Amino acid sequence: MPEVKPTIDPIYVGNEAISHLLAYTDQHSLNRFTIISDTHTYRALGEQVEKALKARNYDVKSVVLSGAEVIADERYVVQALLHAQLGPTTFIAVGSGTLTDITRFSSHRSGRAFISVPTAPSVDGFTSVGAPIVLSGVKTTIISQAPLAVFANIETLRSAPHRLIAAGFGDMIGKITSIADWRVGALLWEEPFDQSIYNRSKAAIDTCVQSAGEIGQDIEAGVRNLMDTLIESGLCMLDFGSSRPASGAEHHASHYWEMILLQEGRPAALHGAKVGFALIHVAAQYARLRALSRAEMMDRLEGATLPDRDAEIATIHAGYGPLAEDVIKEHAPFLDMSAAQFEQVKQRVASNWDALQEIAASVPPPEQIIEYLRQAGAVTDAEALGLSNEEVARGFQYGHYLRNRFTIMKLSRILDLPLT
Repeated sequence: MPEVKPTIDPIYVGNEAISHLLAYTDQHSLNRFTIISDTHTYRALGEQVEKALKARNYDVKSVVLSGAEVIADERYVVQALLHAQLGPTTFIAVGSGTLTDITRFSSHRSGRAFISVPTAPSVDGFTSVGAPIVLSGVKTTIISQAPLAVFANIETLRSAPHRLIAAGFGDMIGKITSIADWRVGALLWEEPFDQSIYNRSKAAIDTCVQSAGEIGQDIEAGVRNLMDTLIESGLCMLDFGSSRPASGAEHHASHYWEMILLQEGRPAALHGAKVGFALIHVAAQYARLRALSRAEMMDRLEGATLPDRDAEIATIHAGYGPLAEDVIKEHAPFLDMSAAQFEQVKQRVASNWDALQEIAASVPPPEQIIEYLRQAGAVTDAEALGLSNEEVARGFQYGHYLRNRFTIMKLSRILDLPLT
């Protein structure tokens, strides 16, 4: 039997989101709800959603999560599950990425469906099936479920703090290197690849970049384009069945920084802000690749040797401490690579050099990335993220171990290119 992919219908972005939500509940005879929000998103839209549903005499339980920084981890997932309605209920996530992930995971694990009501265009996860959850300190994407429908109120999106809007822009243009890494992984590590989804992702990225100035000024057209492209990116992940079209080296560094910040009890900053900042450095990595001649590449390949397994494990322990064992399991295909397999990867680098150079040429130089981020009012420096220069470097030294994916960072190690 062919796999039946989930569908999300409708996806609405406009000025009448609550009216469309109510029409949807009537059409599908839904009358019992658990709303998940936090203190900020409840004020922004959650209270309006609750009142509108109760005005229909629906059975509504509103769970408002609180804390200095609500994150998608075991503590908040348990709170959502503990206070949710027992028995049949439809979850409604009123918030941005974190609350959507908490709701996605909680609803899925309790055998219920959920509806997404975004309050800020801050991430691309609204329409995906993956829920990035911090488990025992390790950020792990757990396949859960897509929402039944999405209802986004454009004025609420525009009124969100600009740092959330800018974070969405950072998350979206981070796909510039996500899709470049995806092509590299398909060439050198035989990762699954889908050209049509690549084309869709590329078109969404281009639309977002062209809207950078309007996004920076919170203009409706720009914010709408940002939300539409974030939704499209999520649909690409949904259709492909994993986050591969939307997550590469820039996301791995971001995940590493977030894990370390959370471990140390420091504010983790917004996911998309870290992704956009990481993109600058990954674009610089592609610029280094682009600068290599074929002769230089062959010389570097000739001297490349399979990394020592014990030394790699020691490096993972140094970078991840008590979280190392989980990372080692994820990285096993690389750790267990034989000398013959490593030689095969090297041969693929040589035989696909023209294609790799073409991929590198598709990534704008870091100076251009910085300009895009500035136009959108997004973060361009480590200090704004609460990161030291040493921590930035560690993100690229250790981040690539987090996923079994071949990225520019893996290729840079083979070619002995500096990682920052």
